[in-house]
Amino acid sequence: MTKPAPAPKTFEAAVSELESIVQKMETASLPLEQALEQYKRGIDLLRHCQEKLDAAKQQIKILEGKTPVPFQSGITT
Repeated sequence: MTKPAPAPKTFEAAVSELESIVQKMETASLPLEQALEQYKRGIDLLRHCQEKLDAAKQQIKILEGKTPVPFQSGITT
């Protein structure tokens, strides 16, 4: 079993890698095992990108004042 590839350092790197995978899968005749590995990596990258986008959307909502920010005092008991 292969070790999972590390998460990309940036959103842009993830998108670039995902585009590369799509291009390979569309143009190359990959053996089944390689195609499956590429597909799995693509799914991981897609999830990574979606998480980054969701986090960015949440930050924008907070900055626009549309989402209440939970109060967190610096006081511990």
